[in-house]
Amino acid sequence: MIVRRTIDKDELKELPKVVFPGRIHVIQSESETEKAVAYLLSQPILGIDSETRPSFTKGQSHKVALLQISSEECCFLFRLNMTGLTQPLVDLLENPGIIKVGLSLKDDFMMLHKRAPFNQQSCIELQDYVRQFGIQDKSLQKIYAILFKEKISKSQRLSNWEADVLSDGQKQYAATDAWACLNIYNLLQELKRTGNYEIAPEEKKEEHLIESDK
Repeated sequence: MIVRRTIDKDELKELPKVVFPGRIHVIQSESETEKAVAYLLSQPILGIDSETRPSFTKGQSHKVALLQISSEECCFLFRLNMTGLTQPLVDLLENPGIIKVGLSLKDDFMMLHKRAPFNQQSCIELQDYVRQFGIQDKSLQKIYAILFKEKISKSQRLSNWEADVLSDGQKQYAATDAWACLNIYNLLQELKRTGNYEIAPEEKKEEHLIESDK
């Protein structure tokens, strides 16, 4: 497999959309949280992400509304605006035996720490992890496109994550993001194990070629 360093926006637009293929569970109570976490504790690696209601007013901000945690088969959408960041979730985030994979985790945890104090363990930041494979892009959408030749839709990013009921589009978007992090990590782990990849050579830009011809 040739691993490209970057992908441009025009090429990204033409790719088919990827959709999370598993089951999505919306978690809105403490008892549901306990059951969901019990399942997640049985998984060795999880993909994580979070969503916050966007603010369109200067000086106004919101607490993180949704925490998505995904295995390969299921994604749980924890509605923190309804339940808060409860102890079972804190225990999961602090569990050193379970790897948590995400992108821009520093931002996610900064927001989550505003809900409850915790010391996250065994976390992998994809923006750092992909560098050893030559990938220079930092967005989840572009990293996924480079590796899978599919596009993650971003159409729901600025929707209301504190709505009474999440739309199917919101649920699919949220689940896909968390699962995509896990999918990327699993593929890169496999490439690392087999050595079955090459990093694409640097792509020279036209202006550099023009300058070198002078």
